[in-house]
Amino acid sequence: MASTALKHATAPTTLQQAQTAALLAMLNLNAPTPSGKASTGLKVSTVTGPPVWKVLVLDQQTKDVLATVLRVQDLRDVGVTLHVQLHSLRPSLPDVPAIYFVAPTLDNVRRIAEDLDKCLYESFHLNFVGPLPRALLEELAACVASAGTGDLVEQVLDQYLSFIAPSPSLFSLLSPLPPIMPSSQPGSSQAQPVTSYTLLNSPSSTEQQIEEEIERISNGLFSAVVTMGHVPIIRAPKGNAAEMIAKKLDIKIRDAILSASRTHGTTSLFAQDASGLSNLQRPLLLILDRNVDLVSMISHGWTYQALVSDCLEIKLNRVVVTQPQKRSYDLDSKDFFWAKNAPNPFPQVAEEIDTELNKYKQDAAEITRSTGVSDVNDISQIDVSSNAAHLKTAITQLPELTARKAVLDTHMNIATALLEQIKKRALDELFSTEEAISKQTVASILEMLRSPRPSGTLTPEDKLRLVLVFYLSSPDNAIAKDDIVELEKELKNAGANTESFEYVRRTREISRMTVATAVGGTSTPVLGAGQGELFRGFTAFGNRLTDRLKEGGLDNLISGVKNFLPANKLLPVTRITEAIMDSSAASNQSLQETDDYIFLDPRAPRHTGLGLSGGPGGPGGGASGTGRAKRMAFAEGMVFIVGGAGYIEYGNLEEWATKTGKRVTYGGTEIIDPGAFVSILQDLGRSTA
Repeated sequence: MASTALKHATAPTTLQQAQTAALLAMLNLNAPTPSGKASTGLKVSTVTGPPVWKVLVLDQQTKDVLATVLRVQDLRDVGVTLHVQLHSLRPSLPDVPAIYFVAPTLDNVRRIAEDLDKCLYESFHLNFVGPLPRALLEELAACVASAGTGDLVEQVLDQYLSFIAPSPSLFSLLSPLPPIMPSSQPGSSQAQPVTSYTLLNSPSSTEQQIEEEIERISNGLFSAVVTMGHVPIIRAPKGNAAEMIAKKLDIKIRDAILSASRTHGTTSLFAQDASGLSNLQRPLLLILDRNVDLVSMISHGWTYQALVSDCLEIKLNRVVVTQPQKRSYDLDSKDFFWAKNAPNPFPQVAEEIDTELNKYKQDAAEITRSTGVSDVNDISQIDVSSNAAHLKTAITQLPELTARKAVLDTHMNIATALLEQIKKRALDELFSTEEAISKQTVASILEMLRSPRPSGTLTPEDKLRLVLVFYLSSPDNAIAKDDIVELEKELKNAGANTESFEYVRRTREISRMTVATAVGGTSTPVLGAGQGELFRGFTAFGNRLTDRLKEGGLDNLISGVKNFLPANKLLPVTRITEAIMDSSAASNQSLQETDDYIFLDPRAPRHTGLGLSGGPGGPGGGASGTGRAKRMAFAEGMVFIVGGAGYIEYGNLEEWATKTGKRVTYGGTEIIDPGAFVSILQDLGRSTA
């Protein structure tokens, strides 16, 4: 079974770029591509010479992988003239090669064998998103041999791409395959897959289900590690799913290294970084359990990406705005505004939109001035004989200007929708209250829940999330039982489902969930810091949006939005990451907590009777050993959350990485918005009642 060893010839900067480079190589029939093809961005570089026209055959999982980083035009640029679903009726194209990019399942293998038997295409390049198990490889070989179609198969490759990378430093694993519906019911809706957090925390999950989920997660994480191309040092806390996944991943990486050594490195999945010098530059892989911090998953954010995740629907980089009419917008790699402003506080984003609009108007005015037309849309009316030079300049600049205007229109519409939600749900008040949650009391929370507002009361879900944040941020037994009863009563009166509150309380009583205490910096929002400047941006933004709202009154809409900036603090996952990547800057509390984490080095020799959990008294070298002796400095790392990742946590970690000069990739089994995570907690509360 071949693997894609060639895709790491040049190591791109980010996981998203590495995945894109691997996909483009696959679409070029796995031929070596020009050096540095994806090193500076995600633009497609075609292979030298005329492209080979081909058909691309996908399933639902691999369609999601491609849709996140490539567009239809990108496929055209590498010669893909048609992309179709594997389990659909497809016409025979016997003179065209076909690239199959599918999940390694029995149904897919059998469908491929049927296509081979029918000789649908000139040649078959079979690419599996994850490793093809030996049993399925033998099944495919038997089918091909019995039909005598072996000559049609050009390649069978494992691509190790079973993850989705919506941003350069953000990724999630592919969702588990839903049950296959009978072919007689093509219109039937597929069952929604159960989330990892539900599976790993539900008492109704069987041991087999948990084992299968651990295996699925470790396989997906292995794909991300292989795509980055370097063997990491693995750290994880003891006693939960994160430790089990870390140990499974350690074995998988060891087996891959051993397999490469037996074939003299010709099919190595990893760069040759075993030398002593490069050992100092090895990346970190930190695997954490979601229960290390639930607060960041349900709290109200104030950054652009956190608000989009909370207020709108975003999936595979497509944002859906439902008001005033349903429209969708793609935030792809060419969206300069999203790349720059996604992690910024919303008032700053408003100012940036205003700045970019002014810049666009100036550039458009310069073109119209030099060409003598009144509007950029009238460029075609220029007298060619007298303005040839100006026409050339205008034609060169016009596509870029048009694309820039389209991006700004997209973000104007998204920001308008967010402004309405902020006002309607009082998200600024919720954010400021949660930023200073350690200073809140039961009385102040009850007052917040009960106080009337001109625009309407808080939604039941927002009230529930505020109470959950308050409860989880309070020390053990700090809230009296009578107060909890009062809070729960208030939530029920508001129409909120309190099953998630009951579940969190029961779980905390049993396991004493770690209090998600934020350390470093103040715990209060920075009110008024740069307020004049940012508020001017908000006012200008309001003027730009006036014509967007037919009813008018946008000044009133914006006037109620307070100009908070997030406090300078580290969330628990960021604090843990700092302790492991840069121990000299971490607090003693964080160091004591992380010193007990397991330490796995897949390149180190195995020890006889080795206890992988190590410990201060355990073996001091090799693949184990923890404590002070194993504190290392890392310039690059990957942080993976078992049970789901969130945009608030991602933004906080990214901000820390930018300030410290570290390169950190953040990911999880899924990317979950706050509302969806509350629903998960409710389902668990219902199943454990």
